Amino acid sequence: MSTYAIGDVQGCRRVLDRLLRRIGFNADRDRLWFAGDLVNRGPDSLGVLRFVRSLGDGAVAVLGNHDLHLLARWMGVRRARRNDTLSRVLRAKDRDALLTWLRRRPLVHTAPGLLLVHAGLAPEWTARDGERQARKVERALRGDDARALLSRYSEKTAWPLYSDDLPRKLRLLSALNYMTRVRCLRRDGAADEDFTGPPGEAPLRLTPWYAFPRRRARRTTIVFGHWAALGAHVSKRWIALDSGCAWGRALTAVRLEDRVLFQAPARGRG
Repeated sequence: MSTYAIGDVQGCRRVLDRLLRRIGFNADRDRLWFAGDLVNRGPDSLGVLRFVRSLGDGAVAVLGNHDLHLLARWMGVRRARRNDTLSRVLRAKDRDALLTWLRRRPLVHTAPGLLLVHAGLAPEWTARDGERQARKVERALRGDDARALLSRYSEKTAWPLYSDDLPRKLRLLSALNYMTRVRCLRRDGAADEDFTGPPGEAPLRLTPWYAFPRRRARRTTIVFGHWAALGAHVSKRWIALDSGCAWGRALTAVRLEDRVLFQAPARGRG
């Protein structure tokens, strides 16, 4: 039995199938962790959702920013974006069942020594803090606060530096944004919303969130996606898995038992 963590699929079902063949995935024996963004930009978000849901307890998928955008469109609080490829999902006969399932996915998943999240954690959180904050936001997303959160989560004013002293709604919004959108931090620990390039090209005032000197979650290996320009990397305390499948590069998996990387090329998609 092996557990494989997989980067941002973003609707690239055929590439996912190639990757699973490459790793020799056996649904009766192995488990899959998906680092968020199952949907959007690729051609078959509907097929990806149906497949991952069909795996039942054999797969864990955390929510990413594109997954949240799909949920927001389903709830009628967000308009389509120019590059969206979500229309087949939103017209599907099993749409409500699929998106109810997606809505109930976690923001953080943990195992001994490991934490899976789409983007990252606020610098003042330990891994336990991150899990605790995730559970609070998950309850809000599954309840009456969902529309209010999803209508605002990507606004700049909805992403202050996290503090327990913030009003409840801003605490939830800030936590949600760190977990699904963070890449770099400013010197005070606040998230930068604009830079999306490779870490080596970041302005001097910015530090990748995983390298922030005051980051507290240092005893747990964080597994994440989201940052396509960073690419796939394995280090002692963090594993990055978004290798730009939707941009025509590759889809990446890591076998968590020995941290061996596997990739399937996108073959010109994007």
